[in-house]
Amino acid sequence: MKPWKMPPKAKVYEALSAVADQRVAITGPLTAQVQSSTRDRTYDVKWSEDLHDITSNDNASYWQGYMGYPIIAVLMKLGKLSFNPDVARQLAGVPWKVINHKFKRDYEKAVSYVLDQVEEKGGNRTEITQEVEKIYDQLGHLWLQRAKRGKRPPKSKNTHQAKR
Repeated sequence: MKPWKMPPKAKVYEALSAVADQRVAITGPLTAQVQSSTRDRTYDVKWSEDLHDITSNDNASYWQGYMGYPIIAVLMKLGKLSFNPDVARQLAGVPWKVINHKFKRDYEKAVSYVLDQVEEKGGNRTEITQEVEKIYDQLGHLWLQRAKRGKRPPKSKNTHQAKR
């Protein structure tokens, strides 16, 4: 098995949103499902008993070779990555799919835009970016391996909503 590549930090922001929005469901002892930010897709995450090997059928994990936000969100939900729930709540309700599309997958611009929006609502940009750095550092120390790819990423249930 191969080790996972580290994701763009934007995926940590997306994972915090998924946890804050309660879009992460542990479905079995070694399985979970994570809904997309527009709730038009559900991703399957599976892992080994020792949590050394993990896989997901989100596009980033399946095609790009780095851990997508569903894996990171599940690791948070399982308590393998510690995070501040108050910081996560500041990122609740962010429609990441729409924003990433708007910025043509320029994740840095998308994150900057979201942080601007959060600040306008009274959120704390510095607190959020520091929390993301802590989580990213923890993620790098887990040394997770890519489990065998399962089924392909799901198609959008609502293609109109995804293209907003």
